[in-house]
Amino acid sequence: MHSDTTPQTGAAGAGLSEAQADTEARRIIAAAYRDTTPVAQPGRPPMSQGATDASVLMLTGGATTVMVGGTASVLMYVSQFADPIVCGLVFGAPAAFVLALARLARRAKPDPEIHHHYEGPVHQDQRTVHSRTNGVWAKTNNQQ
Repeated sequence: MHSDTTPQTGAAGAGLSEAQADTEARRIIAAAYRDTTPVAQPGRPPMSQGATDASVLMLTGGATTVMVGGTASVLMYVSQFADPIVCGLVFGAPAAFVLALARLARRAKPDPEIHHHYEGPVHQDQRTVHSRTNGVWAKTNNQQ
């Protein structure tokens, strides 16, 4: 066999004495130690993007509710004459208006165009299935 392809049979630290090997082992173990105690990180805990978006939305809604409710409370307390129903209408109208606009904008989106392209013979099955489920244990009877 050639010397460049012959595997080394001895360990890399085979020439070390017992004391040197012990010192080297302690150095390697000390360098590889990892502290696993949990450390509290500042800020919010890690969450998915959807959970983060939802929590921000809930925090914003809560803060808005507190501001509107606080304003209505202060208005009623200061005036000593404010009617709670009138305050509810005055402060609730903008929220109802915004919700109505959001629903209108959602419905205003055009339906996406769907194009189907087929090659070869196409069979369309246009059967109608009437289903009835009854009983304590649901038993479905499908009739065509």
